[in-house]
Amino acid sequence: MNEEQQIVVDFLTGKTGKSKFYFNDFLPLFPGKGPRDVKKILTSLVNAEKLEFWSSGSTTMYGLKGAGKPDTDA
Repeated sequence: MNEEQQIVVDFLTGKTGKSKFYFNDFLPLFPGKGPRDVKKILTSLVNAEKLEFWSSGSTTMYGLKGAGKPDTDA
């Protein structure tokens, strides 16, 4: 895991009471980077199965894989 990915994981593991975050929540972690660069970091973590997407249909959120309530339709 590279330094940028570790920043995201540390941010998520340091939060309590909330397991899913909006894309905009991650932008302040990387003040020198644009949204496209931050998106690439998050996508690389999803591809590495460290993060997972959650979608309400109108918005996408990110969270640590396995954290929070399971997303089931049952």
